[in-house]
Order: sequence, then C-alpha cells, then structure tokens
Amino acid sequence: MTFHVERIDHVVLRVRDLAAMVRFYEQALGFVVERRIEKLNLVQMRAGASLLDLVAGERGEGAPNMDHLCFRVEPFDRDAIVTRMEPFGISVGETVERYGSEGNGPSVYLGDPEGNQIELKGPSL
Repeated sequence: MTFHVERIDHVVLRVRDLAAMVRFYEQALGFVVERRIEKLNLVQMRAGASLLDLVAGERGEGAPNMDHLCFRVEPFDRDAIVTRMEPFGISVGETVERYGSEGNGPSVYLGDPEGNQIELKGPSL
C-alpha cells in the first residue's frame, strides 16, 4: 500500500509575544482561535481547513521559529511511510495519536534532509 499527501494540516510557529501574534492573525488574516492549551502556552487557530499553532517561548538568536510542518496523508499507513523514507536514510518516529485540523488521529514525525521537523498525519479517529 502507498499514501499521498492531501494538504497541509497545520504549521507550528514558536512566537515571542503570543497575544500580539494571535491579534495579528485574527485581525489581519481573519483566523479564529479554535482552542487554547494554557499549560503548553499554545493557541490553535483555524485557517480554513488547516490550523496554525502558535506556541509561546524564547528561541536562541538565529534559531528558526517554525517548530514543525504537518502534512495530512491518505491513507495513514506507517509501513508505507517507513518504506518510502528508507531510500533517503530518514528514520520515522513512533506512531502517536495527535490533534490536527480534523481532530485526533495517528501521526509520525520525521526530519527532512535539512533538519526541518515534518509530521505526517492520518485522518481523525
């Protein structure tokens, strides 16, 4: 079995001023706060069929502000994902249920060749 990428599910940005960033995305782009997880300093904002996650925290000078990029895949088949990544020498993390734009569903993390963290997420359960 194989899988294909449907769309971007969500992007997670590390931000210094959470309130200001929420205001910007609400007022400038019309995003809507979907949920807040206070213990993680996280705000998830709806952008059409996708989410933008803003997480408050400091980052080192020159450090990127993108935590990870998540793609929605169909179907979610861990074995197919592992097989597709093997020729690139990329290992796939464990399958865990995580929240995304469609709700909770299976996902895995992996790194691209330049070290960007990528999440591949299946449909909600």
